[in-house]
Amino acid sequence: MAADLVLLAEHEGIAVVTINRPEKLNALNEDVIARLSAVFESCRDSASVRAVILTGAGEKAFVAGADIGVLATLDAQGAKETARRGQRLTLLMESIGKPVVAAINGYAFGGGLELAMACTIRIAAEGAKMGQPEVKLGLLAGYGGTQRLPRLVGRGRALELLLTGEPIDAAEAHRIGLVNRVVKRETLLDEAKALAKKILAAGPVAVRLTLEAVARGLDVSLAAGLEIEADLFGKIAATSDMKEGTAAFLEKRPAKFTGA
Repeated sequence: MAADLVLLAEHEGIAVVTINRPEKLNALNEDVIARLSAVFESCRDSASVRAVILTGAGEKAFVAGADIGVLATLDAQGAKETARRGQRLTLLMESIGKPVVAAINGYAFGGGLELAMACTIRIAAEGAKMGQPEVKLGLLAGYGGTQRLPRLVGRGRALELLLTGEPIDAAEAHRIGLVNRVVKRETLLDEAKALAKKILAAGPVAVRLTLEAVARGLDVSLAAGLEIEADLFGKIAATSDMKEGTAAFLEKRPAKFTGA
């Protein structure tokens, strides 16, 4: 069943989304993309979900890429539609208004790395491998890799990875800024949940508007981005959470945010 391809578990405001094709190294196909899209739409629309963790089933892979057998059969129009489908998913992941943490438990190649790059923050297990190997197959990254990778690590490093197709390990990914931290494999999910809980302790409106400020600001000039920031700063000043947060600080007590 398609529903079994992506598992969803929620606890204390954190949704854990697990791509569940371990026998195929969690490779992406049309059914997985469709199911992931439905799950992220559900997380976006759920009032109880405040953060999401994305990971892969099994011991070997986060997502090892796409099903090459399917890619090999595509014509130009089919390939464009496939890219658009994956791009819609990654844009959805970036725009749900809630932090998404990638828990990279193994291979993250091709579309798998592209999914991880669409997440807010990336945590990798020791020994995880990452890369965009598409050029070795006569392809190019089609789910946003040519656009997000340079934004994360800079043009030069991104082009080296994109043009050679060579993988890097978690330590190198951390060194160049592709992942935020590297942790022991056995503590990966716990570390991801701890990070999500730390974010959830902050003001919900502040988190949502900070995500919006960064997302919108990266696509415009600095001057326009500062305008966006000022507008959102003014907007948040009218919220109950801002009044509660500042009052709690002045009164030296924990804040009790309501998300209003």
